[in-house]
Amino acid sequence: MGGWDRVRPSRSTARLGGNSSMNERVQSSRTIRLGRVTPQAPGHRTIFCNDREANSPVRFMGNSISTTKYNFFTFLPKGLFEQFRRVANLYFLTISILSATKISPVSPITNVVPLSLVLFVSLVKEAFEDWKRFQNDMAVNNNLIDVLQDQRWEPIPWKKLQVGDIVRVKQDGFFPADLLFLAGTNPDGVCYTETANLDGETNLKIRKAVERTWDYLTPEKASEFKGEVQCEQPNNSLYTFTGNLILQKQTLPLTPNQIMLRGCSLRNTEYIVGAVIFTGHETKVMMNAMNVPSKRSTFERKLDKLILTLFGVLFTMCLIGAIGSGVFIDRKYYYLALTKSVDDQFNPDNRFLVALLTMFTLITLYSSIIPISLYVSIEMVKFIQSTQFINKDLHMYHTETNTPALARTSNLNEELGQVEYIFSDKTGTLTRNLMEFFKCSIGGEVYGTGVTEIEKGIAQRNGLKVEERNSDNAMHEKGFNFDDARLMRGAWRNEPNPDVCKEFFRCLAICHTVLPEGQESPEKITYQAASPDEAALVTAAKNFGFFFYRRTPTMIYVRESHIEKIGKIQDVSYEILNVLEFNSTRKRQSVVCRYPDGRLVLYCKGADSVIFERLADVSDDLKKVTREHLEQFGSSGLRTLCLAYRDLHPDMYENWNEKFVQAKSSLRDREKKLDEVSELIEKDLILIGCTAIEDKLQEGVPACIETLSRAGIKIWVLTGDKMETAINIAYACNLINNGMKQFMVSSETDAIRAVEDRGDQVEIARFIKEHVKKELKKCLEEAQHHLQTLSGPKLALVIDGKCLMYALDPSLRVMLLNLSLNCTSVVCCRVSPLQKAQVTSLVKKGGQKITLSIGDGANDVSMIQAAHIGIGISGMEGMQAVMASDFAIAQFRFLTDLLLVHGRWSYLRLCKVVTYFFYKNLTFTLTQFWFTFQTGFSGQRFYDDWFQSLYNVIFTALPVIIVGLFDKDVSATLSKKYPQLYREGIRNVFFKWRVVAIWAFFSIYQSLIFYHFVTTSSKSAKNSSGKMFGLWDVSTMAFTCVVVTVNLRLLLMCNSITRWHYISVGGSILAWFVFIFIYSGIMTPMDRQENVYFTIYVLMSTFYFYIAILLVPIVALLGDFVYQGIQRWFFPYDYQIIQEIHRHEIDNTSQTDFLEIGNHLTEAEARRYALSQLPQERSKHTGFAFDSPGYESFFAAQLGIYAPQKAWDVARRASMRSRPKIPLKK
Repeated sequence: MGGWDRVRPSRSTARLGGNSSMNERVQSSRTIRLGRVTPQAPGHRTIFCNDREANSPVRFMGNSISTTKYNFFTFLPKGLFEQFRRVANLYFLTISILSATKISPVSPITNVVPLSLVLFVSLVKEAFEDWKRFQNDMAVNNNLIDVLQDQRWEPIPWKKLQVGDIVRVKQDGFFPADLLFLAGTNPDGVCYTETANLDGETNLKIRKAVERTWDYLTPEKASEFKGEVQCEQPNNSLYTFTGNLILQKQTLPLTPNQIMLRGCSLRNTEYIVGAVIFTGHETKVMMNAMNVPSKRSTFERKLDKLILTLFGVLFTMCLIGAIGSGVFIDRKYYYLALTKSVDDQFNPDNRFLVALLTMFTLITLYSSIIPISLYVSIEMVKFIQSTQFINKDLHMYHTETNTPALARTSNLNEELGQVEYIFSDKTGTLTRNLMEFFKCSIGGEVYGTGVTEIEKGIAQRNGLKVEERNSDNAMHEKGFNFDDARLMRGAWRNEPNPDVCKEFFRCLAICHTVLPEGQESPEKITYQAASPDEAALVTAAKNFGFFFYRRTPTMIYVRESHIEKIGKIQDVSYEILNVLEFNSTRKRQSVVCRYPDGRLVLYCKGADSVIFERLADVSDDLKKVTREHLEQFGSSGLRTLCLAYRDLHPDMYENWNEKFVQAKSSLRDREKKLDEVSELIEKDLILIGCTAIEDKLQEGVPACIETLSRAGIKIWVLTGDKMETAINIAYACNLINNGMKQFMVSSETDAIRAVEDRGDQVEIARFIKEHVKKELKKCLEEAQHHLQTLSGPKLALVIDGKCLMYALDPSLRVMLLNLSLNCTSVVCCRVSPLQKAQVTSLVKKGGQKITLSIGDGANDVSMIQAAHIGIGISGMEGMQAVMASDFAIAQFRFLTDLLLVHGRWSYLRLCKVVTYFFYKNLTFTLTQFWFTFQTGFSGQRFYDDWFQSLYNVIFTALPVIIVGLFDKDVSATLSKKYPQLYREGIRNVFFKWRVVAIWAFFSIYQSLIFYHFVTTSSKSAKNSSGKMFGLWDVSTMAFTCVVVTVNLRLLLMCNSITRWHYISVGGSILAWFVFIFIYSGIMTPMDRQENVYFTIYVLMSTFYFYIAILLVPIVALLGDFVYQGIQRWFFPYDYQIIQEIHRHEIDNTSQTDFLEIGNHLTEAEARRYALSQLPQERSKHTGFAFDSPGYESFFAAQLGIYAPQKAWDVARRASMRSRPKIPLKK
């Protein structure tokens, strides 16, 4: 592809797959899309600066933005459309329409009221969220910006800005659109921008105006500027820009260095002047406002299947009733008065029509079997779980960075409890991303005597003890942890190769894009770097005596010590002629500089694989020694870079520079041409040496990985690092150990190197593919052999990016998947961002496993979006990973709490919520179904319309939400102590069809008890005036029993019971009695309330009512009680065994040691923490102890903590029995 359609591979739409068929073990991987790239329109746009009239025919987009989903006119239609996309809502709409016809036995109110309530709540939530977005948009659109009008700066709102306008942005102000930087107050046309809003990086970026526009700073001068910009069409690539500025018939190339993006802010510069290039929704930041792919949890998909099953049950019940009515209808039942003029629905002459109409009648009658409030309840429960429990968990709060956990979506809470595969980045995720210069190799000599954490780990595995020697010369500051007297304080001059040392230090001090900030002294200066590695290398140069202290667009100033003699310091300025920037394809960075004496040098630093290819054919010994050193550093877990240089002849440089300028001005394929030109000069390099940087493991990573492994979760590490580094990090964090059988699939073999040396690309591809196929086949056979033995070792697979590229080929993908799914740990090294996403999708789609991806950088975004759950680490590499994620945490170790505690609880709670909804609706509807058999299948209703309407939304709604929020089988501490409990979620133990079948069985049993017990016993019951009970007396009695029983059944299923359970269950039953007292006590001629007029008063005046209300629930719940007893005794779940083991212990969840955050609590938090340390009351309701509030003020007073008395404290103490005192912990 060429021109504007070209998109760089590293940012392109990622695809995995093809149409290959997989064997029966693995389903075929469909083609999947990762991320989104906006296609660019052909051609380019031409902008006339400072000339609105010339631009008006093109009709560029305005600068006003809108991020709302709705507007005033679309809110109702679009909002309702969103709601009715849900099958349950659409079903209830159909039922509501049916209930308005004459075939309906129930009033339309029965279905319209609950549906309206559900829709109202959902639309209010949508409106509230959209109103917030609208307010944010208005605030942004009405910000003021200075625009050039009539030779003076006029403030206008951002929304009135147009393409081509000349604007002035002041210090700390935000850029209102994408601007072309013309002039600034700093010398040399330089300004500094902060891009934190764009990519989260707080280090400042340097921007430089084209030299010809530096003068256009004052309004008078700026009004003379009449340039023409020809540039690319709007697109979403943040780091590229291609265009030319035509000024006074001269064409000047424009690069990303001259573009200020909307959303960034101006720093360390009084003001700048710029021309507007892209506005509004065409700015790069707005085109990147990509919605995170909408993810639906696996649980929700299973819930859809359950709803469809309920539809099936409903259809079956209606079919039975319809057939029954067709058979039953007969004129011999003279008392039914089925004369010739009777309605079609009851005309015995057309039995088929009778059956058909009865079918529709029964659909409206049994509509309550589908729980209308289920989705609203689940949404409410998930929302509170994420905002109140996950976001506010102090165990996942990181003090150092003041970062709490953040649930960016509440759709996936329960998915956190079922994760089987974790895909993790290494740098910044498992490690701290705090780089420290640790060792180096210069001219074939290794310097640096420190011992890394990984070397200690290797020694430990081999049973050796490592002693660290810290000399007096050891230097330690942020980015520098080096110990070797031979290089410090000018001692390098006495080394056998002082000239090579000098080149090494100069390369560190010159070859970079770092910006110095603050005072120009070694102690007070700070470096703003694009990556921590760069900052560490410049800091190292400073400590070796080559102090980089000032930068302009064309010069770098270095204070060099001990060059001519020890102790002598001189300031040297190097002219920077060209910077060949680092990118993920080039994997290197070069700088062409001119010394004060006129010497021209190219300094280059990059990955060893790239640098070694470009070395001159001399010093093979040095190459060999340095390669050994690189392997030695890699096996110590250090990150390595090679340094090289080349002296340039002035004529040769001039020729090359012409080509470079030409490539830079090119509007088509600029980056490709720049890469080609760079290749011309980055060759025949002379190797100087290599650097080794340590990136330490994050705190708690090995323990976390071990815990997650015990929970049955398999962890894969996907990293761009070398194989040795990746393997050693895997050892250091317990991912791989010596007891494992390791399979290695590597492209670093002599045979592959020999083929690569011949340079035939087709032959290389064929050879590597064959090699990978052979290795995978051999490993798979060996793995299957190990798996067949009972006590076989655990398996681990290590594969590099080059082999992975061929292994992901459709013909080998099945073999790779089968092998990797049998391994406990997998390490993929040297992988690209696209490969990370492909591997994740392979397991997700091919293996049908629930996956979680965790990373911290922009290169992890595609992997995060490809997995079921994406977790972003808010770390050193900006916020792009967090912005694309579903959950954000500050440290890898917080995964333990997120998955084993919150994930597990959420899964357990939502399983209970759904199965309970299913049970209570089925039970209620079946009582109506049994009644149909006694009414000749006529569709006569058993319950009053309002009973049916309010059953789901008032009489049984609140308790199930309380269970969804507060039910807790074991405490957080025990969840982490016994991670094996998590396996129940992976196996989906609590939401299987077997579980649903058991609930359905008890629904049928209880509905038979309610119906037959009440109807049979009421035949002999009489009211106070001696009359028999009628239909509405019996149905009111049965409904009372249903409400009482289903609410009490909820308490039976709870693992922990708090006061909220009592309040909600008691409140729901009380709500029913309050309602029926009022409802049956009034009557108006406009409704059907004469059916139940005064029934409850008549019922409650009889002894029968109290006997029934006592016996029916007991008999109905007896079956559940016996089943739960047998199940707990003979077939216990894992968590029930843990409950029994710890049943005498007090739940210490709230008494966990909070030392990490102790010093950062507010007064109110400190009081809450102190209260949490008090002894807790033991629960009387289960075989296990749970949190319940009690005796706080009493114990608090004893410990001298202020806690206001609460009413229930007083009431409880008044009725408190004497019990043994709990000794206070000292």
